[in-house]
Amino acid sequence: MAQQHPDGESRVAVVTGAGSGIGAALAAALSSRGHRVVVSDIDAAAASSVAERVGGVAFACDVADPTHVAALHAFAVERFGGVDDLFNNAGVGSHGPLDRMTSDDWAWMLGVNLHGVINGITSFLPSLRGSARGGRIVNTCSMSAVAPVPGLGAYAAAKAGVLALSEVLAAEMADAPDGVAVSAVLAGPIRTNINTSARHRDANGTYALADAELRGPIVDHMIEPADAADRILRGVDAGQLYVVTHPELAFRPRERSDRILASFSSE
Repeated sequence: MAQQHPDGESRVAVVTGAGSGIGAALAAALSSRGHRVVVSDIDAAAASSVAERVGGVAFACDVADPTHVAALHAFAVERFGGVDDLFNNAGVGSHGPLDRMTSDDWAWMLGVNLHGVINGITSFLPSLRGSARGGRIVNTCSMSAVAPVPGLGAYAAAKAGVLALSEVLAAEMADAPDGVAVSAVLAGPIRTNINTSARHRDANGTYALADAELRGPIVDHMIEPADAADRILRGVDAGQLYVVTHPELAFRPRERSDRILASFSSE
């Protein structure tokens, strides 16, 4: 069912990284609810294709560039008069050990995965706070933020930053009369093309991070993007700060948490 503004118009949602994967599935699910959706992606052709398929409008945007994100905000406001929901979903996920990381690797990984979220919040928060229906920010984190694994250190560092940022923003917004709802998506294995992110890198950079074929136990737990989008939106609708796509993987952050708590009690 479409969620309506008091004036009868449906909510406006902006989804970054919506040219494929989770973002495209979110755009489709939101559109099916009657939302007016801005489909944003660094790949202009992919954004246009998804927008045409779901009945949204496309806008090419590199979230690592604050001027691009400011332009995305201006486009949404000009087109629809405001924004109600921001899905900071864009992300990259190449692999590589930390001792081989270059400064270009760090700039790329943190630029998209962490600063992309920061740029979204900076540009969109004032409009979201003015939403008549109540603004919402949904930041795509990862299980890597709470259960990091070797080979994904840079990715985990960025996503841990997004999680902490989300937690603090949620606490600050809770005390504000015009605060927005904040959700952090702890996404588990989802069948997307994030492991082919290198195609979007600046060709002039020097990189050690590389795309890698996903294999092993992670593949056994993979779900489809549409299933992930459904779980995400149910959590967001319920007002959850932490939205989980894979409840069955709770043992991973629990083991880490147990080790941390044990350290506090040790002599």
